[in-house]
Amino acid sequence: MNLIKKVVNEGSTTQKPIWLMRQAGRYLPEFRKIRKENSDFIKLCLNEILVPEITLQPLKRFNIDAAIIFSDILMLPYGIGQEVEFKKNFGPILGELENVNFSSTDENEFTEKLLPVYRSIKKVSHSLISQNKSLIGFVGAPWTILVYMLNKQSPKKELNSKLENLKENKRLIQVIIKYLKIHIKNQIKNGADIIQIFDSWAGLVNKKDVGDLIYKPNAELVEFIKSLNIPVICFPRETKNYVEFINEVNPSVISLDYNVDIKRIVKEIKIPTQGNLDPKILLSDVNNIKKNTLAILDNFKDHPHIFNLGHGVLPQTDPNMIEYLVKLVKDY
Repeated sequence: MNLIKKVVNEGSTTQKPIWLMRQAGRYLPEFRKIRKENSDFIKLCLNEILVPEITLQPLKRFNIDAAIIFSDILMLPYGIGQEVEFKKNFGPILGELENVNFSSTDENEFTEKLLPVYRSIKKVSHSLISQNKSLIGFVGAPWTILVYMLNKQSPKKELNSKLENLKENKRLIQVIIKYLKIHIKNQIKNGADIIQIFDSWAGLVNKKDVGDLIYKPNAELVEFIKSLNIPVICFPRETKNYVEFINEVNPSVISLDYNVDIKRIVKEIKIPTQGNLDPKILLSDVNNIKKNTLAILDNFKDHPHIFNLGHGVLPQTDPNMIEYLVKLVKDY
């Protein structure tokens, strides 16, 4: 059994496994070379030759314990039929939701459209068998997918007023859940042995709506994934109350963002944790990396814990700093 599975299934605290959100991608020179030659990001995510190569690039460099498939949470709206493109120095741009006919996309059509993603997962899964490492599949949480589908861009720019229509939002979330379950099932069927749910915009939801928009939808997905005998990691970024989230959603592992008070949270949380180094710390020097990394490792010394960041690796990160971090965790 690999280290991540030992933490998740057995509550092991003896060795700390490590993987990093966005470990495959933009900070690696070998990825940047591929990206330069493949300007269409969606087409790149559907490239069955390059996706396995990109997914495995960080494992060739670093002694990490899991691969996470190179993909994007917005493959879900793409699979349903919404236009999705990524604009350089801006981010994702999505087409009009009014042009999407939800009733015309059936399970087979959706699966067929995303088949290259599942074939890539199968290829990576086969290559990891001898390495005894996990393969993490992932989805965006229903609310976060809804934000992108309605907002048509990152909410960092501005927030669409349609997101305030709770009744309509709940209806759309149920449609999104339907396709997320298909997407999750297909990833697991092809070799993903852990699923992470990214609720990147959980922090935008008002307290009065958090049950309907965050807890219930995530709980439905968690129950579905667990019914397939696969552990599930939830990352409700900037959620107002991690303890309440865990009680309502019941994930296998809770992934913490870098704003969390880890001294308080380790006393309150019983399930395995993941996280939560601030990615900006990797832009500093080795002494600062060491100080902050050891603080997290010491805090979770007697608690089942997967070392990770509190968000994704930043593009300007020096790969040598990642190598230093991984060795630090492995030597702990």
